[in-house]
Amino acid sequence: MQRSMNPENPRTPLNPRNLFNLLWTASPPLTVAGLLMLAALVVSVIGLAVDPRIITGAPAWLKPAKFAVSTAIYMLTLAWVLTFLPDWLRTRRVIGWLTAVVLTLEVAIIDAQAWRGVTSHFNVGTTLDGALFSIMGAAIVIQTLSSIAAAIALWRQTFQDRAFGWALSLGMTMTIVGASTGGLMTSPTAAQLEQARATGRIAVVGAHTVGAPDGGPGLPGTQWSVEHGDLRVAHFLGLHALQLLPVVALVLSRRRWADAVRVRLVLTAAASHVSLFAILLWQALRGQALVNPDAATLAALALWATLTAAAVWVVTRRRAAIPGQALVLS
Repeated sequence: MQRSMNPENPRTPLNPRNLFNLLWTASPPLTVAGLLMLAALVVSVIGLAVDPRIITGAPAWLKPAKFAVSTAIYMLTLAWVLTFLPDWLRTRRVIGWLTAVVLTLEVAIIDAQAWRGVTSHFNVGTTLDGALFSIMGAAIVIQTLSSIAAAIALWRQTFQDRAFGWALSLGMTMTIVGASTGGLMTSPTAAQLEQARATGRIAVVGAHTVGAPDGGPGLPGTQWSVEHGDLRVAHFLGLHALQLLPVVALVLSRRRWADAVRVRLVLTAAASHVSLFAILLWQALRGQALVNPDAATLAALALWATLTAAAVWVVTRRRAAIPGQALVLS
Protein backbone atom coordinates (compact mmCIF):
# COMPACT_ATOMS: atom_id res chain seq x y z
CA MET A 1 0.00 0.00 0.00
CA GLN A 2 1.33 3.42 -0.92
CA ARG A 3 1.63 5.84 1.96
CA SER A 4 0.61 9.46 2.02
CA MET A 5 0.55 12.25 4.56
CA ASN A 6 -2.89 13.31 3.32
CA PRO A 7 -5.26 12.67 6.27
CA GLU A 8 -8.31 12.76 4.00
CA ASN A 9 -7.03 10.26 1.42
CA PRO A 10 -4.17 8.16 2.81
CA ARG A 11 -3.93 6.04 -0.38
CA THR A 12 -3.03 8.98 -2.62
CA PRO A 13 0.61 8.76 -3.82
CA LEU A 14 2.60 11.73 -2.56
CA ASN A 15 4.19 12.97 -5.79
CA PRO A 16 5.11 16.66 -6.28
CA ARG A 17 1.78 17.55 -7.89
CA ASN A 18 -0.25 15.90 -5.14
CA LEU A 19 1.98 17.48 -2.50
CA PHE A 20 1.38 20.93 -3.99
CA ASN A 21 -2.38 20.29 -4.08
CA LEU A 22 -2.25 19.08 -0.48
CA LEU A 23 -0.40 22.18 0.72
CA TRP A 24 -2.60 24.47 -1.35
CA THR A 25 -5.74 22.96 0.15
CA ALA A 26 -4.37 23.40 3.66
CA SER A 27 -3.17 26.99 3.20
CA PRO A 28 -2.91 28.85 -0.14
CA PRO A 29 -1.10 31.85 1.44
CA LEU A 30 1.56 29.67 3.07
CA THR A 31 2.07 27.71 -0.15
CA VAL A 32 2.45 30.83 -2.28
CA ALA A 33 4.68 32.57 0.27
CA GLY A 34 6.85 29.49 0.66
CA LEU A 35 7.42 29.29 -3.10
CA LEU A 36 8.03 33.05 -3.16
CA MET A 37 10.81 32.54 -0.60
CA LEU A 38 12.45 30.05 -2.96
CA ALA A 39 12.40 32.76 -5.63
CA ALA A 40 13.90 35.19 -3.10
CA LEU A 41 16.62 32.62 -2.47
CA VAL A 42 17.53 32.66 -6.16
CA VAL A 43 17.80 36.45 -6.05
CA SER A 44 20.00 36.27 -2.95
CA VAL A 45 22.29 33.69 -4.56
CA ILE A 46 22.70 35.99 -7.55
CA GLY A 47 23.48 38.79 -5.11
CA LEU A 48 26.16 36.64 -3.48
CA ALA A 49 27.72 36.07 -6.89
CA VAL A 50 27.74 39.66 -8.14
CA ASP A 51 27.76 41.88 -5.05
CA PRO A 52 31.16 42.02 -3.25
CA ARG A 53 29.98 44.15 -0.31
CA ILE A 54 30.52 42.95 3.26
CA ILE A 55 28.06 43.76 6.06
CA THR A 56 29.07 43.01 9.65
CA GLY A 57 31.78 40.63 8.52
CA ALA A 58 29.62 38.59 6.10
CA PRO A 59 28.68 38.87 2.41
CA ALA A 60 25.80 41.31 2.02
CA TRP A 61 23.39 38.74 0.61
CA LEU A 62 24.24 35.85 2.94
CA LYS A 63 21.63 36.75 5.58
CA PRO A 64 18.87 37.21 2.97
CA ALA A 65 19.76 33.81 1.52
CA LYS A 66 19.68 32.13 4.93
CA PHE A 67 16.36 33.70 5.86
CA ALA A 68 14.83 32.82 2.49
CA VAL A 69 15.74 29.15 3.02
CA SER A 70 14.61 29.14 6.64
CA THR A 71 11.25 30.80 6.01
CA ALA A 72 10.54 28.65 2.96
CA ILE A 73 11.14 25.50 5.00
CA TYR A 74 9.05 26.76 7.90
CA MET A 75 6.08 27.97 5.82
CA LEU A 76 5.87 24.83 3.67
CA THR A 77 6.29 22.64 6.76
CA LEU A 78 3.57 24.57 8.56
CA ALA A 79 1.23 24.19 5.57
CA TRP A 80 1.84 20.43 5.74
CA VAL A 81 1.23 20.41 9.51
CA LEU A 82 -2.09 22.18 8.98
CA THR A 83 -3.29 19.24 6.87
CA PHE A 84 -3.54 17.31 10.12
CA LEU A 85 -6.05 19.83 11.50
CA PRO A 86 -9.02 19.17 9.19
CA ASP A 87 -11.60 20.47 11.68
CA TRP A 88 -9.83 23.74 12.44
CA LEU A 89 -10.69 25.63 9.25
CA ARG A 90 -10.83 29.13 10.73
CA THR A 91 -7.69 28.58 12.79
CA ARG A 92 -5.84 27.27 9.75
CA ARG A 93 -6.91 30.30 7.72
CA VAL A 94 -5.79 32.81 10.36
CA ILE A 95 -2.48 31.04 11.03
CA GLY A 96 -1.77 30.71 7.32
CA TRP A 97 -2.41 34.35 6.47
CA LEU A 98 -0.63 35.77 9.53
CA THR A 99 2.46 33.60 9.02
CA ALA A 100 2.66 34.24 5.29
CA VAL A 101 2.31 38.01 5.61
CA VAL A 102 4.58 38.40 8.64
CA LEU A 103 7.46 36.27 7.36
CA THR A 104 7.26 37.73 3.85
CA LEU A 105 7.48 41.21 5.41
CA GLU A 106 10.44 40.07 7.52
CA VAL A 107 12.38 38.78 4.52
CA ALA A 108 11.46 41.86 2.47
CA ILE A 109 12.98 44.13 5.14
CA ILE A 110 16.11 41.97 5.36
CA ASP A 111 16.51 42.10 1.57
CA ALA A 112 15.90 45.85 1.47
CA GLN A 113 18.53 46.48 4.13
CA ALA A 114 21.01 44.27 2.29
CA TRP A 115 20.34 46.25 -0.89
CA ARG A 116 21.01 49.46 1.10
CA GLY A 117 24.26 47.97 2.38
CA VAL A 118 23.34 47.97 6.09
CA THR A 119 22.50 45.27 8.60
CA SER A 120 18.85 44.54 9.30
CA HIS A 121 18.95 43.14 12.83
CA PHE A 122 19.80 45.27 15.89
CA ASN A 123 20.31 48.32 13.67
CA VAL A 124 18.88 51.51 15.21
CA GLY A 125 21.49 53.88 13.83
CA THR A 126 18.97 56.02 11.92
CA THR A 127 15.26 56.69 12.25
CA LEU A 128 14.56 54.48 9.25
CA ASP A 129 16.75 51.64 10.49
CA GLY A 130 15.20 51.79 13.95
CA ALA A 131 11.68 51.81 12.51
CA LEU A 132 12.38 48.79 10.30
CA PHE A 133 13.91 46.85 13.19
CA SER A 134 10.89 47.70 15.35
CA ILE A 135 8.54 46.49 12.63
CA MET A 136 10.48 43.22 12.45
CA GLY A 137 10.20 42.80 16.22
CA ALA A 138 6.45 43.44 16.22
CA ALA A 139 6.01 41.03 13.30
CA ILE A 140 7.81 38.27 15.16
CA VAL A 141 5.54 38.76 18.19
CA ILE A 142 2.53 38.26 15.91
CA GLN A 143 4.20 35.22 14.35
CA THR A 144 4.83 33.72 17.79
CA LEU A 145 1.19 34.14 18.76
CA SER A 146 0.08 32.38 15.57
CA SER A 147 2.52 29.54 16.30
CA ILE A 148 1.07 29.20 19.79
CA ALA A 149 -2.41 28.92 18.24
CA ALA A 150 -1.14 26.14 15.98
CA ALA A 151 0.42 24.34 18.95
CA ILE A 152 -2.82 24.55 20.95
CA ALA A 153 -4.77 23.09 18.01
CA LEU A 154 -2.26 20.24 17.64
CA TRP A 155 -2.41 19.39 21.35
CA ARG A 156 -6.20 19.25 21.15
CA GLN A 157 -6.31 17.24 17.91
CA THR A 158 -6.84 13.47 18.13
CA PHE A 159 -4.38 11.41 16.08
CA GLN A 160 -4.81 7.80 15.02
CA ASP A 161 -1.03 7.44 15.15
CA ARG A 162 -0.27 8.64 18.67
CA ALA A 163 3.50 8.75 18.10
CA PHE A 164 3.05 11.08 15.14
CA GLY A 165 0.64 13.24 17.11
CA TRP A 166 3.21 13.60 19.89
CA ALA A 167 5.88 14.46 17.31
CA LEU A 168 3.82 17.25 15.75
CA SER A 169 2.63 18.70 19.07
CA LEU A 170 6.04 18.58 20.73
CA GLY A 171 7.79 19.73 17.55
CA MET A 172 5.66 22.86 17.29
CA THR A 173 6.03 23.61 21.00
CA MET A 174 9.80 23.18 20.91
CA THR A 175 10.03 25.35 17.80
CA ILE A 176 8.25 28.14 19.66
CA VAL A 177 10.72 27.79 22.55
CA GLY A 178 13.63 27.81 20.11
CA ALA A 179 12.29 30.91 18.37
CA SER A 180 11.91 32.68 21.72
CA THR A 181 15.68 32.60 22.20
CA GLY A 182 15.77 35.36 19.62
CA GLY A 183 14.70 37.64 22.45
CA LEU A 184 18.03 37.01 24.16
CA MET A 185 19.76 38.57 21.16
CA THR A 186 17.94 41.90 21.41
CA SER A 187 19.29 42.94 24.82
CA PRO A 188 22.03 45.59 24.57
CA THR A 189 25.50 44.34 25.43
CA ALA A 190 27.69 45.92 28.08
CA ALA A 191 29.82 47.54 25.37
CA GLN A 192 26.75 49.01 23.69
CA LEU A 193 25.45 50.43 26.98
CA GLU A 194 28.85 51.94 27.71
CA GLN A 195 28.92 53.54 24.28
CA ALA A 196 25.44 54.95 24.86
CA ARG A 197 26.52 56.48 28.16
CA ALA A 198 29.66 57.95 26.60
CA THR A 199 28.14 59.34 23.40
CA GLY A 200 24.49 59.81 24.27
CA ARG A 201 23.36 57.62 21.37
CA ILE A 202 23.34 53.99 20.38
CA ALA A 203 23.54 52.60 16.85
CA VAL A 204 23.25 48.89 17.58
CA VAL A 205 21.07 47.18 20.19
CA GLY A 206 21.75 43.49 20.71
CA ALA A 207 23.98 40.88 19.09
CA HIS A 208 24.18 37.24 18.04
CA THR A 209 27.63 36.92 19.57
CA VAL A 210 28.30 36.62 23.30
CA GLY A 211 31.61 38.07 24.44
CA ALA A 212 32.46 40.12 21.34
CA PRO A 213 30.80 42.33 18.72
CA ASP A 214 29.12 40.63 15.76
CA GLY A 215 31.19 40.32 12.61
CA GLY A 216 34.16 38.23 13.76
CA PRO A 217 35.39 35.01 12.13
CA GLY A 218 32.60 32.51 11.59
CA LEU A 219 31.81 29.07 10.22
CA PRO A 220 31.37 28.94 6.43
CA GLY A 221 27.76 29.38 5.38
CA THR A 222 26.30 30.07 8.81
CA GLN A 223 28.85 32.63 10.06
CA TRP A 224 28.42 31.25 13.59
CA SER A 225 31.30 32.60 15.63
CA VAL A 226 34.35 30.35 15.93
CA GLU A 227 35.89 32.46 18.70
CA HIS A 228 32.99 33.37 21.00
CA GLY A 229 29.54 32.24 22.04
CA ASP A 230 26.82 32.45 19.39
CA LEU A 231 23.13 32.32 20.30
CA ARG A 232 22.17 31.38 16.75
CA VAL A 233 23.38 27.79 17.27
CA ALA A 234 20.74 26.85 19.85
CA HIS A 235 18.23 29.10 18.08
CA PHE A 236 18.71 27.08 14.87
CA LEU A 237 18.36 23.72 16.61
CA GLY A 238 15.22 24.79 18.45
CA LEU A 239 13.57 26.22 15.34
CA HIS A 240 13.89 22.96 13.43
CA ALA A 241 12.25 20.68 15.99
CA LEU A 242 9.13 20.96 13.83
CA GLN A 243 10.95 19.13 11.05
CA LEU A 244 13.15 16.77 13.09
CA LEU A 245 10.56 15.15 15.36
CA PRO A 246 8.00 14.35 12.62
CA VAL A 247 10.82 12.82 10.56
CA VAL A 248 11.66 10.59 13.53
CA ALA A 249 7.99 9.59 13.84
CA LEU A 250 7.72 8.89 10.10
CA VAL A 251 10.81 6.67 10.19
CA LEU A 252 9.46 4.82 13.22
CA SER A 253 6.09 4.32 11.53
CA ARG A 254 7.81 2.00 9.06
CA ARG A 255 8.92 -0.32 11.86
CA ARG A 256 6.64 -3.08 13.07
CA TRP A 257 6.65 -1.91 16.66
CA ALA A 258 3.75 -1.41 19.00
CA ASP A 259 2.29 2.08 19.13
CA ALA A 260 3.36 2.49 22.76
CA VAL A 261 6.98 1.76 21.83
CA ARG A 262 6.98 4.35 19.07
CA VAL A 263 5.43 6.90 21.41
CA ARG A 264 8.21 6.31 23.95
CA LEU A 265 10.86 6.65 21.23
CA VAL A 266 9.36 9.95 20.06
CA LEU A 267 9.31 11.20 23.64
CA THR A 268 12.94 10.09 24.00
CA ALA A 269 13.86 11.98 20.82
CA ALA A 270 12.07 15.09 22.12
CA ALA A 271 13.82 14.93 25.48
CA SER A 272 17.17 14.45 23.75
CA HIS A 273 16.50 17.41 21.45
CA VAL A 274 15.55 19.68 24.34
CA SER A 275 18.62 18.61 26.29
CA LEU A 276 20.99 19.31 23.40
CA PHE A 277 19.27 22.66 22.83
CA ALA A 278 19.81 23.56 26.51
CA ILE A 279 23.48 22.52 26.40
CA LEU A 280 24.18 24.60 23.28
CA LEU A 281 22.36 27.61 24.74
CA TRP A 282 24.32 27.26 28.00
CA GLN A 283 27.55 27.01 26.03
CA ALA A 284 26.78 30.17 24.05
CA LEU A 285 25.71 32.18 27.09
CA ARG A 286 29.11 31.45 28.64
CA GLY A 287 30.76 33.10 25.63
CA GLN A 288 32.11 29.81 24.31
CA ALA A 289 32.32 28.99 20.60
CA LEU A 290 30.57 25.89 19.28
CA VAL A 291 33.84 24.56 17.86
CA ASN A 292 35.84 25.18 21.04
CA PRO A 293 33.98 23.46 23.91
CA ASP A 294 35.57 23.36 27.36
CA ALA A 295 35.66 20.37 29.70
CA ALA A 296 32.27 21.19 31.22
CA THR A 297 30.59 21.36 27.82
CA LEU A 298 32.25 18.14 26.67
CA ALA A 299 31.11 16.40 29.85
CA ALA A 300 27.55 17.63 29.32
CA LEU A 301 27.59 16.44 25.71
CA ALA A 302 28.96 13.04 26.74
CA LEU A 303 26.24 12.70 29.38
CA TRP A 304 23.59 13.73 26.83
CA ALA A 305 24.79 11.16 24.29
CA THR A 306 25.03 8.40 26.91
CA LEU A 307 21.57 9.03 28.37
CA THR A 308 20.02 9.25 24.89
CA ALA A 309 21.61 5.98 23.80
CA ALA A 310 20.62 4.30 27.07
CA ALA A 311 17.01 5.48 26.78
CA VAL A 312 16.74 4.22 23.20
CA TRP A 313 18.23 0.87 24.23
CA VAL A 314 15.82 0.45 27.12
CA VAL A 315 12.78 1.33 25.02
CA THR A 316 13.69 -0.87 22.06
CA ARG A 317 14.61 -3.79 24.29
CA ARG A 318 11.04 -3.75 25.53
CA ARG A 319 9.49 -3.39 22.09
CA ALA A 320 6.62 -5.61 21.12
CA ALA A 321 6.38 -6.36 17.42
CA ILE A 322 2.92 -6.10 15.89
CA PRO A 323 1.78 -7.98 12.79
CA GLY A 324 0.83 -6.32 9.52
CA GLN A 325 1.55 -2.89 8.21
CA ALA A 326 2.52 0.17 10.26
CA LEU A 327 -0.38 2.43 11.12
CA VAL A 328 -1.39 4.99 8.50
CA LEU A 329 -1.06 8.53 9.73
CA SER A 330 -4.26 10.24 10.65
